Amino acid sequence: MTPPDASGSSPETPGENPGTPGGAPGGTPGTPDGVPGGTPGAPGSRWNDLDRPPLNAAALRRALVRAGGLWTSLDVVAATGSTNSDLAAAPALTEGTVLVAEEQSRARGRLDRRWSAPARSGLFVSVYVEPGAAVPVERWGWLPLLTGVAVATGLSRAAGVDTALKWPNDLLVTVDGEERKAGGILAERVGDGVVIGFGLNVSLRADELPVPGAGSLALAGAATLDRDTLLRAVLRSFEQWYGDWRASGGDPAASRLQEAYAAGCSTLGRVVRAELPGGHFLTGEAVAVDGDGRLVIATAEGVQQPMGAGDVVHLRPQG
Repeated sequence: MTPPDASGSSPETPGENPGTPGGAPGGTPGTPDGVPGGTPGAPGSRWNDLDRPPLNAAALRRALVRAGGLWTSLDVVAATGSTNSDLAAAPALTEGTVLVAEEQSRARGRLDRRWSAPARSGLFVSVYVEPGAAVPVERWGWLPLLTGVAVATGLSRAAGVDTALKWPNDLLVTVDGEERKAGGILAERVGDGVVIGFGLNVSLRADELPVPGAGSLALAGAATLDRDTLLRAVLRSFEQWYGDWRASGGDPAASRLQEAYAAGCSTLGRVVRAELPGGHFLTGEAVAVDGDGRLVIATAEGVQQPMGAGDVVHLRPQG
C-alpha cells in the first residue's frame, strides 16, 4: 500500500466530502488550551454555548500523557485553520504529539476538499507518529485504516455508538436507519513520520449539518456527548492498536488489524463504483481488504481488482 500522503489513501471528514483536521504549533492557532477569555455569554467567550463546553486540556494531559506511553504532549487551541497543516509546518515534532482545535476554518480532506463545523461541536484532532525502522514504509499505508478502527473502538466503548468504516477513510453512523458520514481521517507523510488527522461531528444538530447526508453522534443517539470522555477513549484506543501494530512490524494480520478493519467495514459486501486515477471507473462488489490495505473489487467479468486509492460510492445497501 502506498505510504500515506496528501493524495494517497487519505480521507475527509463530515459533510459531503468534508475535510479532516490538521494541526499543531504554527498556522493560525488561537489561545492555547481553548481559553479565548471574554465575558461569560458574550461573543468569543468560552461559555457562549453552555451545551458545548470547552475541552479541559489540563485534565486530558493528566489522563493521557504519561511516562512510557505513546502520548508525549497534548495541546488544545481555540481556533486554527487546519491542525494537520499546523503539525506539518512545526519546526520539530516528537512522536506522540497531539493537537486539538475547538474550531477549524480551513479543515481539509482528501483531494483538498474543505469542511467546517461550529466551534466545540466536534473533535478536530491531529497526532504525529513515527513507526520507525521496525515497520517497513510500505506498511505505513495502514495508518489511516488503523485510525478508523481505533476511533470506532473508542466510540463503541465510551458512547455505545456503532461506527462503521467506509473504505478508506470515512466514519459512518446510523441516523433514522440510514448510514451517514460523521467523520473522516487524513494521513500525511511528514519528515520521518506521519501526521494523522481525524474529525468527528459530536453535537451537531440537524439544522447545522453541512449537507443532508451528514450525521453526528448526537443524531445517532450516543450515550454521551462529553468530548473529553470521547477523546480520552479514542486516543487510548489508538495507543493500543498502534502499539500492537508496531510491535508486529506493521503486520496487519498478526496485529489483528486487518481482521478488525474488515469486521467494521461497511463497504464490504456492497456493490460499489470506484473512481480511479485518470478519470476511470470500476463497478463491482467489494469483497475484501487485502494485506496491503487495498479494497478488492470483484467485477461482473469475474476479475478481482485491488485498488489502493480512489473515491468509492456505495450503490447497494449492505445485506
